[in-house]
Amino acid sequence: MSQLIEQQMESVVFRFRVKGKVKSIQAFGNGHINRSYIVTMVEGGEEKRYTLQQINTSVFRNPDELMENIQSITAHIRRKLREEGKDPERGTLHMMSDRAGEHRYVKDAYGSYWRMYPFIDDCISYDIVDCPDVFRNAARAFGTFQAQLADYPAYTLNETIPHFHDTGSRYMDFEAAVARDLVGRAESVQEEIAFVRAHRKETYLIQNAIIAGEIPVRVTHNDTKLNNVLMDKENNAVCVVDLDTVMPGSALYDFGDSIRFGASTALEDEEDLSKVQLDLELFEAFADGYLETAGPAMTTKEIEWLPFAAKMMTLECGIRFLTDYLNGDTYFKIAHAEHNLVRARTQFKLVQEDEDKMEEMQAIIRALVHKYTGK
Repeated sequence: MSQLIEQQMESVVFRFRVKGKVKSIQAFGNGHINRSYIVTMVEGGEEKRYTLQQINTSVFRNPDELMENIQSITAHIRRKLREEGKDPERGTLHMMSDRAGEHRYVKDAYGSYWRMYPFIDDCISYDIVDCPDVFRNAARAFGTFQAQLADYPAYTLNETIPHFHDTGSRYMDFEAAVARDLVGRAESVQEEIAFVRAHRKETYLIQNAIIAGEIPVRVTHNDTKLNNVLMDKENNAVCVVDLDTVMPGSALYDFGDSIRFGASTALEDEEDLSKVQLDLELFEAFADGYLETAGPAMTTKEIEWLPFAAKMMTLECGIRFLTDYLNGDTYFKIAHAEHNLVRARTQFKLVQEDEDKMEEMQAIIRALVHKYTGK
């Protein structure tokens, strides 16, 4: 980091309510959306660390609404933690205000938006699932997050990314991409196009159930990757982070996306599809942890649809990868020309795995319901 850039960032830091002097500013994390830094402040010989983030306004075009969501839900969670006798400083993020106490972000001279919050010490996070117990603990964290916000009026939240997990809308985007065929790739992926079209009717099922009132609208995280849970050294969940996509949705989104990401035996861009399988042990571990904490707040239909949600969120992700490939790779970062196509094929293989193992997933869910309810 150049001295000039560090000086500019220091000026941003001191626009928040911090004390002391800046000791260091270091790049942090491997997120793809916002830029993150660890700021170390020194006052009276004591050090205190903060996370400083530059909000990506290309993705989140209304920072006011974004920060309004985060501030309101974290305040709600902090109240719940106090009621339970737990530490609100570790159990959720705490957004800092500017010097005037008016905003939870600042805007620099170049028009960039920044936010800052105390760094939660003595925590680790994982990028891949290699242990059922870690995956179960992550599920407990996401389930607890859902339970803490079960009484929050979801309809009052802003939609930070419209139609983010509206699979039917993603399907329409896909068909538009096929019709345009901007870079002439449609002819070479007819098998993948046919696979998506064969699942067209299913893409509307969750959204239709929400519209019909059969599935409740809830506060949902919408990005339930393993590395969005901070854990202590004993791998107990401490805090759910990365709250930018928190908005109205369905608990099915969160559960399904976790399974898509965490219960696969291969990486998201594995070219050898024979390595891509749904690990039922990991599915059961996550379902166990999630139902333990979120189950009491969920409806019977939500719980019944959890296996289908795993399939649908996987299909949705595959559709998005294929759509981006057809559009010329304008959204997802790629490492080679067919990266998005490889990713789409991996997701579609997982969809087939979900279909082949659907009855086994349903049996696991029924057994877990019996475990926690006796029914």
